[in-house]
Amino acid sequence: MWEQPKGLLQWQASPLGTALFEAEAELLGAALDDVFGQELLQLGDWDRSRRLLGRSRTRRQSVIGGGGPPADSDIVANLSALPVLSGVIDAVVLPHSLELAPDPYAVLREADRVLGAEGQLLLLGFRPWSAWGLRSAVGQVSFPPGLRRIISEHRVREWLVLLGYEITATERYLYVLPTERAANRGLLRRGLLNPLPAGAYLIKARKRIYGLTPLRPRRAERRSVLGGLVEPST
Repeated sequence: MWEQPKGLLQWQASPLGTALFEAEAELLGAALDDVFGQELLQLGDWDRSRRLLGRSRTRRQSVIGGGGPPADSDIVANLSALPVLSGVIDAVVLPHSLELAPDPYAVLREADRVLGAEGQLLLLGFRPWSAWGLRSAVGQVSFPPGLRRIISEHRVREWLVLLGYEITATERYLYVLPTERAANRGLLRRGLLNPLPAGAYLIKARKRIYGLTPLRPRRAERRSVLGGLVEPST
């Protein structure tokens, strides 16, 4: 278990943080429109208020925080060792969770463990080669607060394919500079006022389970029979 990111909640309450949060809630709401089932898990400390899951259609939603006081999360646990049975979850949401984690691949592996066959995984991340990624890389303090690293969309896709996932949808957003003045502009879609490359991405993937096809035994070659007796060879 690691400590709750310092300053993250305060930053999310700023105009830029609030605008980003509202944009991501809208983005995830649309992506969750066809996600059904009994159980959905959101992992990480990016949001423990369930606001990102407001439009979820699953019967139950649970939030697992990675550290600090429980606040609005249901459980506080090590995200790379979840107290959840394997294969029982219908959907997992990772809002910047890999970027906040000490071992992002371990968190992704654990999300894969608890996700059932044909379950869906939704992931938000920042893009390294963007204004948002560059600000986080060159600043003395991570931006947004608490981020340990920026993981590219390409790397995440490689990990998911390695784990046997099918990428079903991707969407990019944050076509603005990471400044407070950008809070009043559209953050989701490119426009005349936001010609910059996208600063973040959403990946939606489905867990595929490929069963082994049993091989049929070869039929034994039938021996020719004459009058009930085996035909002699020449």
